[in-house]
Amino acid sequence: MPEKSKLNIHYTITPTSPEAHLFAVECYIENPDPKGQLVYLPAWIPGSYMIRDFARNITEIKAVSNKQSIRLTKQDKQTWLLEKTTSPISISYQIYAWDLSVRTAHLDTTHAFFNGSSVFLAVKGQENNPVQLTINLPAGEQYDDWQVATTLSREQTELFSAGEFSALDYEELIDHPVEMGTFDEINFSINDTPHHMIVTGVHRSDLTRLSEDVKKICQTHIAMYGELPEMERYMFLLMVVGTGYGGLEHRSSTALICNRKDLPIKGMKKLNDDYVNLLGLFSHEYFHTWNIKRIKPAEFIPYQLQSESYTELLWAFEGITSYYDELGLVRSGTIDEQTYLELLGKNITRVMRGSGRRKQTLLESSYDAWTKFYKQDENAPNAIVSYYVKGALFAMCLDLKIRSVTDNNASLDDVMRELWRMYGKKGIGIKSTTIPDIVQSLTKTSFKSFFTDYLNNVDDLPLDSLFEPVGLKLEHRATDDMDDIGGKPDNEDKATFNLGVKLLSDPLGAKVQIIYAGGAMQQAGIATGDIIIAVNKLKASKENFLSLLSVCVVGETIKLDVFRRDELIEFSVTLLVPVDNTYFLTVYDGSEKKSVRVKWLENSE
Repeated sequence: MPEKSKLNIHYTITPTSPEAHLFAVECYIENPDPKGQLVYLPAWIPGSYMIRDFARNITEIKAVSNKQSIRLTKQDKQTWLLEKTTSPISISYQIYAWDLSVRTAHLDTTHAFFNGSSVFLAVKGQENNPVQLTINLPAGEQYDDWQVATTLSREQTELFSAGEFSALDYEELIDHPVEMGTFDEINFSINDTPHHMIVTGVHRSDLTRLSEDVKKICQTHIAMYGELPEMERYMFLLMVVGTGYGGLEHRSSTALICNRKDLPIKGMKKLNDDYVNLLGLFSHEYFHTWNIKRIKPAEFIPYQLQSESYTELLWAFEGITSYYDELGLVRSGTIDEQTYLELLGKNITRVMRGSGRRKQTLLESSYDAWTKFYKQDENAPNAIVSYYVKGALFAMCLDLKIRSVTDNNASLDDVMRELWRMYGKKGIGIKSTTIPDIVQSLTKTSFKSFFTDYLNNVDDLPLDSLFEPVGLKLEHRATDDMDDIGGKPDNEDKATFNLGVKLLSDPLGAKVQIIYAGGAMQQAGIATGDIIIAVNKLKASKENFLSLLSVCVVGETIKLDVFRRDELIEFSVTLLVPVDNTYFLTVYDGSEKKSVRVKWLENSE
């Protein structure tokens, strides 16, 4: 290890008490501000737009200079002012790590994981200085076989070993998550760049199958952009758990968490929905390697990590990425065209069922991510629209519109390549006018009203008119089962009503999870959290609720016995005419339209 006197900023992190979930961290500052050095811990992590107040996990903190303790005076919830000194300072603190997610830090006797934003103090005014990091293993024989997986630059440290690492600046330091422990590793190479899949947790999955499928997806995205950004290697850090799902992108890696049932098993021939969703997650986070990690909104250059950083462009970075994550599956051949169309039908259903689409624009959804999308409550479907899902549908419509006006000679692929060439590679942030300007330049056609109507306003997307040229027809049907997420026709002859309710299982009956605006349940006064225990004096459950209504007809009034808190209340519910709230796509015959559709679903390199 280099002598600290020759370093500017050096961090050391050690899992000192895995059984107590405690990391010990030291931050050494060689040249502190003589007027008094400020240090802070970020309030949020890039890619997850919610204030998380990581500093709340600091359990104790102290500072030393010239072998003497010096004062740390707290300035706010996450910032400290150090006592004035011209000598180097060493700050020692402990981090409590018990959040099993992709966003913060987790430590126990089986593994350690952390994102730098949740454990490393930033040195105010020195964020652009190079830093070094020492990662230590926990003490004790039981941890002798632990390894370290990260894409941080290694200072003469072997791959998967603890030791010395470096970063060009603080932003790079916190953009390489670290997994420690005993894990499975499988790798493949694309364009001479090693890709590692690190899998932590108990599982009996077919990692060879997973790596083969993920490799095809990665190759598809690289082919579309024309190149992989410069990097030494790429890592997928996958935590396997009993219940969980999510991912968070980084510049040369991604942190993922999934359910065991999402993974492929040996001998699996047909892809199930869980595995398709997992592949979509891999696809989504890998596409972010370009779209948000390099192609960024101007507001994120540099990141302002001490408070919210607002942008109206999340529809582009999450919405466009969500469009390409599923498109990448069909383009790579990991799913077929029919499966892709079913995924589209499900996404359309998700958007169209929520009346929030009539209240919030995509620009507003992006801007309000901090207070609305990331802090959803039971009324979310009635109040907001997802910049992920509607953003993906907008991206698809934009793609099909570009193809239509250029006779399929240009596409959204060309827009993304231009964003990468002119902005991502040069580190220039994009503005709200950047994408519309590129589209107009590419197509020689004004898209001003298109962007205004569907980004600035709450108009429904022109799906029917854009699907027709590619030989697709959008169809819809009614259902009162909100677990029916669409994507497929339903030929069963069964009674349906506009109930407007999503239920959960509960020991007492059927618990109301969501009430949709305008449905029979809302009109009757049923509320989220209510537990329905009887329908017309017959015991109710989530499983039998709809069957109890199968003998009823539209216009009939039924009696529900409901617990609200600890009070038993009877409600009268008048069953309303069903609404077509479930969508699916069917294919037209015709070779000309099929050829256009095939070109859309192929990769344009």
